[in-house]
Amino acid sequence: MMVKKSKTLYQCSECGHKTFKWVGKCSQCKEWNTVEQTNVNLNHRNDIDSVANQSTVEPIVELNDVSTEKTAYIATGIKEFDRVMGGGFVAGSTTLVAGDPGIGKSTLLLQAVAAIAKTGQKVLYATGEEGLEQIHLRASRLGISGERIFALGTGNVVEIAAHMVQAEPVVVIVDSIQTANHPDLDSSPGTISQIRECTSFLSYHARANHVALVLSGHVTKDGSIAGPRVLEHQVDAVLQISGDTSGPLRMLQGVKNRYGPTDELGVFEMREEGLYGISDPSQVFMNHRVKEASGSAIAIIVEGTRSLAVEIQALVTASSLSSPRRVANGVDLSRVHLIVAVLEKHMKLPLTNHDLLINVIGGFEIKEPSADLAIALAIASSMTDRPVISTIAAAGEIGLAGELRSIPGADRRIFEAARLGFENCLIPSAVGDTGNNDTVKVCRPSNVLEAVRFALKASSIGVKPEIKVEIPSG
Repeated sequence: MMVKKSKTLYQCSECGHKTFKWVGKCSQCKEWNTVEQTNVNLNHRNDIDSVANQSTVEPIVELNDVSTEKTAYIATGIKEFDRVMGGGFVAGSTTLVAGDPGIGKSTLLLQAVAAIAKTGQKVLYATGEEGLEQIHLRASRLGISGERIFALGTGNVVEIAAHMVQAEPVVVIVDSIQTANHPDLDSSPGTISQIRECTSFLSYHARANHVALVLSGHVTKDGSIAGPRVLEHQVDAVLQISGDTSGPLRMLQGVKNRYGPTDELGVFEMREEGLYGISDPSQVFMNHRVKEASGSAIAIIVEGTRSLAVEIQALVTASSLSSPRRVANGVDLSRVHLIVAVLEKHMKLPLTNHDLLINVIGGFEIKEPSADLAIALAIASSMTDRPVISTIAAAGEIGLAGELRSIPGADRRIFEAARLGFENCLIPSAVGDTGNNDTVKVCRPSNVLEAVRFALKASSIGVKPEIKVEIPSG
């Protein structure tokens, strides 16, 4: 008879790091009082013969014989949501939707399952965070009747799986995975072990019953998904909702998707009746733009299959600090440091002793480097107090030598600039042929100095009196 063996380990509830002794501060994530005791069963049966003789061994199947008939897309009818998902939820898949508290995760998921229920299909909404009364009140506020939407007020995954089999819904929502618990585990909900095992348990039953499983998840202060890192590997798709909670705009972006694109972006507006999809986000981002204002520039960026025009603002002020402040909202601060260094080196702009604030209007987050040129124009405009010509849009990546490097999708960016009524579009000269466009003039500067000289408006006011700046002429 084999004797069961176990070993005591200590695991961090924040990052999952394991150690053989208890410590007050995790050496991996540097968090305090997050290391908890856990027991590991060492009674593994590694003998190949004993495993091969088991009747529970999964049979092998030739790939050509695998059926995909039940792997179908379940469209929600919400165009912006289906765009990001690649067509809708997939039967048998697991999707994680993460975002800050109050960003609109529960509202969006309730709207999505309500749209599916309108087609005559049953859905199950299980919540361990809120009472069923709160769900009913939210549905009433959103104008949702609740027919064919079955609610379950528990986070017990065994009960959720049982109803998944009995009710036969096409979609199951679990709000949230941080409140889910498995009764066989001693740890409390939200711990590493609970999140990992609950996700695995629910995903298995969803796959076995060809049900689309959707998990709502929290994020930490730095924007990463709360729970073990392995959680993102356990699911088939990860969607993240972002945006300024004090503003109306919400962005839904795919971080991972095994059944669709990962670079698509959905834009919503939060209204009293719920989240409303915006089919033309460029108009919204530029709706309240103040023309002829220094420190403002328009960037044409590409997100998935859509091109967007976003306004980037910069404010440069003399600093009284020994180390001037650098603040960036919506763009990577390291990119801002690169652009500032290039402007100081190749344009002689004295930014070293000035505070610099960069902001992307609408709470949008730009990840691609093609916004470098618009950021540089906004900084130079604010520094010299000369507005960027309002009919100019720009796209281009800046290199350390001040050159403008080639960017993908230049033809789509030019088309978007023309559609929005811009007369000029700045595109790096390194970009190849982009075809003809009669409604917009394509200008091709080779470096940031040429772009600034072309885009900045000649001002009769001159530069700020406390800043003596002259843009080099050659």
